Amino acid sequence: MDADKTKIGVEEPVALNRIRIALTSKSVKDLEKVAADFIKSAKKDDIKTKGPIRMPTRVLKVTTRKGPSGQGTNTFDCFEMRIHKRVLYFKATIAAVSKITSSNIEPGVEVEVVAC
Repeated sequence: MDADKTKIGVEEPVALNRIRIALTSKSVKDLEKVAADFIKSAKKDDIKTKGPIRMPTRVLKVTTRKGPSGQGTNTFDCFEMRIHKRVLYFKATIAAVSKITSSNIEPGVEVEVVAC
């Protein structure tokens, strides 16, 4: 008999998802600022967080010849671009994570949100 009755006033638990946010940028300063803003807004809403986890920096190198004609001594220039990455993990609902990521993001910082 008890199984047939529905409980009034009892809420069902909300399904929490594990969300991974990957931040990439050429500027470490902007990257750390965005990560700190995400963490601060998540703590304000009492969301469990892990991170920012620092991933290895990718260094892209391009070596070019200085002389355009090929005459003279062989001299080279080496240019490099460093790409920094941080990973954040949240245990929250999709709506809560979209609220966190709606804050202003520095230009040059790419945000990738994945549900794990």
